[in-house]
Amino acid sequence: MQTASKKVINGWAMYDWANSVYNLVITTTFFPIYFTSVAKTGDTDKVVFLGRTFVNSSLYDYTLAAAYLLVAFSYPVLTSIADTRGNKKSFMQFFCVLGAVGCSLLFFFTSSNIWLGILAFMMACMGYVGSLVFYNAYLPEIAAPADRDRISAKGFSYGYIGSVIMQAVGFGLVLLLPDAAMATRITFLLVGIWWIGFAQITFSRLPANTASARTTANVVTDGFKEVKKVFNEVTKLPVLKRFLRGFFFYSMGVQTVMLAATLFGSKLLQLDDKKLIITVVIIQLVAIAGAFFMSRLSEKIGNLPVLMGVIVFWIIICIAAYFIAEYKEAGGDPEFLFYFLATAVGLVMGGIQSLSRSTYSKLMPVTKDTASYFSYYDLTEKIAIVIGIFSFGYIEELTGSMQHSILSLIIFFVIGFGFLFTAWRFQKKVQ
Repeated sequence: MQTASKKVINGWAMYDWANSVYNLVITTTFFPIYFTSVAKTGDTDKVVFLGRTFVNSSLYDYTLAAAYLLVAFSYPVLTSIADTRGNKKSFMQFFCVLGAVGCSLLFFFTSSNIWLGILAFMMACMGYVGSLVFYNAYLPEIAAPADRDRISAKGFSYGYIGSVIMQAVGFGLVLLLPDAAMATRITFLLVGIWWIGFAQITFSRLPANTASARTTANVVTDGFKEVKKVFNEVTKLPVLKRFLRGFFFYSMGVQTVMLAATLFGSKLLQLDDKKLIITVVIIQLVAIAGAFFMSRLSEKIGNLPVLMGVIVFWIIICIAAYFIAEYKEAGGDPEFLFYFLATAVGLVMGGIQSLSRSTYSKLMPVTKDTASYFSYYDLTEKIAIVIGIFSFGYIEELTGSMQHSILSLIIFFVIGFGFLFTAWRFQKKVQ
């Protein structure tokens, strides 16, 4: 196949520009800080929700886990419909609207309506992860195998640039307006407008989908039959099978670190909110270079060796984070150590996501049912996130310290590395 026109490729990448503002501004920066400042009982970090008392940061983790779980189990049905009826774009648009509305509703979230904040946050999260499966499914349709690493990295780079711009706008509002809480809530509203606005460029340029020949008598049962079918096909592909097992485990670690990094800096290390926001911007800028560097490196030595090297780097990051927390408890000032750690995260954050997506698209068989295959990929990732982020919150509640949660993530990375190593060894044998 041939790679689509530059207009189509840029239009596809613009959706990363549009929706990445949610990932950075909502989940990575402003919202974790705002949530833990609002969801409190007096001066404690406890909050009552649904008749139970939670540690506020753990409630944040559980809310994310619940949203990812709901979307993950809807994937098989949605993608079955998208493949058989040829309407991936329609589902992508639906989830885009759901996420943008959720972000906008966060404007009304205050300490008096915790339920609204949790509901809107879940809507935003479900919209984000729900649209991604259809967005990712377009990659093998518009890009030839040789171009997928580069185009996947381009999408992530667009996302980082766009989100940094929106981040700067939000930071400017916090500095200029006397009421920091109101400035943050306005930022949430602007994120929703940005997301749905720029996404229209993508929707106007992506090609119409082609429906498959088969029909669906029952989209619910057929959806899960598709998952079973993809699972059965994957088990016959030794390299892809091992890669997905590794991806499942290292995603538990990667995604949890990314989702909990701001809580770590704000709550455990007690860093200033404005410094945290600047740090996250630096992470995004470093991540742009990291994504392209890994794309180029994978062309020279292969995708799997690069991914294995990156996982080793993530293990080092987790160990370093644990000792930085220990240093803080001993009375030290961890600010500059945190900046160094954040830069290290930025180097590998975008690259591992971009390279994982393109590796899967190259290892999967040639098929018209791309949404079903990427549903399986995203289902794998989202269940990994549910386990990872739930474990992170639960271990914090159990031990009373977030640093033990961070150390536990090393287990996921080690298991993921092991599966990738076996995939690489098998790939070397058959070449």
